[in-house]
Amino acid sequence: MNKAPLLARILAPLFVLCIVGCTWHVAVDFFKIPAVVLPKPEAVLRGMWTERTPLLKGAWVTFQAAFLGLLCSALIGTLVAMLFSQSAWIRTALYPYVLFLQTVPIVAIAPLLIIWSGLEFRTVVLVSSIISVFPIISNVTSGLLSIDSNHLDLFRLQGASRWTTLTKLRIPSAVPSLVQGLRISGGLAVIGAIVGELFVANSGAYDGLGTIMNAMQANLRTAELMGAIAACTLLGIVLFLSVEALNRFLLRRWTIDAGFELDR
Repeated sequence: MNKAPLLARILAPLFVLCIVGCTWHVAVDFFKIPAVVLPKPEAVLRGMWTERTPLLKGAWVTFQAAFLGLLCSALIGTLVAMLFSQSAWIRTALYPYVLFLQTVPIVAIAPLLIIWSGLEFRTVVLVSSIISVFPIISNVTSGLLSIDSNHLDLFRLQGASRWTTLTKLRIPSAVPSLVQGLRISGGLAVIGAIVGELFVANSGAYDGLGTIMNAMQANLRTAELMGAIAACTLLGIVLFLSVEALNRFLLRRWTIDAGFELDR
């Protein structure tokens, strides 16, 4: 990669950010919008700096919940996808219940999860996992089933068992699909962690970003609230970049050695 495209990829988003910030500042002055409704960008930045310590602590707690939720989703989603890849009957029988996880409003079942699991960190991880598991199941199942027919015929001619075909052919072929699923689920895991924290905020013993946002909203601290939202966005970017690092530095060599190029 040469320097010009890299520089352009850095400067272009910064340019758009500057345009949005200037438009935002002018709009607040022109329309005389109260600060409690929409503070100016500099007020948001000041709020982030003033609340930097609780925001950093909250971001760390939320990151742990989102990361563990994503990890659980990756493990459970991969196992379910492996099961789906073995039988069309199993997919037909169980897929509607997997689809339920994607379609059910999490705010509807979160109170039930709190009754079962309590106002605890594990409940936040559970909510994060439920929200982020479907893309992994969907992508990994597709990767496990999208096998070159010639490769599959070769394994059959050699008398390979289902287990051998799964571990030596299907799983290596599905690694790019797993990475793609993690890319999608990374942002969903952060959303799930925030939603879970909003529900456990009343416990008084949890200090994630969702809890902080809930307190700021109750006190009409709009500038600090928008700063916390920006912190949530940055957290999602960090998790996405972590998945990209996993893609480039941990999985790439294995998949290339196995003869499968990762999707870029």
